[in-house]
Amino acid sequence: MLEEVERWLATRSWSVADRPLHRLLSAKQRTGQTISVVLPALNEEETVGDIVTVIRHDLMERAPLVDEIVVVDSGSTDRTSAVAAAAGARVVHRDEILPRLPAVPGKGEVLWRSLLVTGGDILCFVDADLREFSSDFVLGIVGPLLTEPDVDLVKAMYDRPLAAGPEALAAGPTAGQGGRVTELMARPLLNMHWPQLAGFVQPLGGEYAARRSLLEQLPFPVGYGVELGMLVDALHLVGLDALAQVDVGVRKHRHQDGQALGRMAAAIYRTAQLRLARGHLVRPSLTQFVRGEDGFEPRTYSVDTEERPPMLEIAEYADRKVA
Repeated sequence: MLEEVERWLATRSWSVADRPLHRLLSAKQRTGQTISVVLPALNEEETVGDIVTVIRHDLMERAPLVDEIVVVDSGSTDRTSAVAAAAGARVVHRDEILPRLPAVPGKGEVLWRSLLVTGGDILCFVDADLREFSSDFVLGIVGPLLTEPDVDLVKAMYDRPLAAGPEALAAGPTAGQGGRVTELMARPLLNMHWPQLAGFVQPLGGEYAARRSLLEQLPFPVGYGVELGMLVDALHLVGLDALAQVDVGVRKHRHQDGQALGRMAAAIYRTAQLRLARGHLVRPSLTQFVRGEDGFEPRTYSVDTEERPPMLEIAEYADRKVA
């Protein structure tokens, strides 16, 4: 491991217990920073309400740390919006944000648009499919941004059991680990091409917080490549010491099937490839196979190729900042 990464791990990797709530409340009051929590959601009625309820109860009603919770619904066909609103979130539909620019499917698209409908100096992103959610996820990743003025982006790190049932717990903490795309695609890419980022335990994790002043300068891949793209671009923009990670325990969530993971991996590779060479590009599609009545049938999917520009380049966002 690079000596720089070893030093970074010693100075920029923390535990949620390192910054108790009373310390964060004091730092928030002293600095005057505001915090927005954003949940990108698509058909998450089973989990989104519990997440919003926990954040609202622990970090708004009992302790005034979070200023707003915004759920950005990217076209749910279930009761995601109603459940989130009933739990106390402000719900905004993706297509209502920046309507002059037609929305495209993808998580990165939703995160990018969320900059236009939130007001916080710090944005905290939380996936909406987490189970047994703890407010430690939010406390952990906003903590360094409140107490360390030279930190701009913080990723959560955690254990990711592949199964959430008692059989997984009985098998031990290292059995059936989740994070398959991380281990098979993202980690090798980062170690080989951006070794300064090799110390991130969960580079693709959906729980992270950053200063608005950084996010508004970054391009956003519209799909699954957004987390890797953001890390790489932030490294080049603000440097390794402005990035950090915090251990928040265990993350339990819904897992994708193998083919969905393949499409995710292809999008992540594409995001990396775009950053390695802006010239010749590989074929932006992926063919997979499913068994049909007459044998294996090919299914070809487009790989996310579109990226949204830094939000500072969007006129509506610039006008909002002036106002």
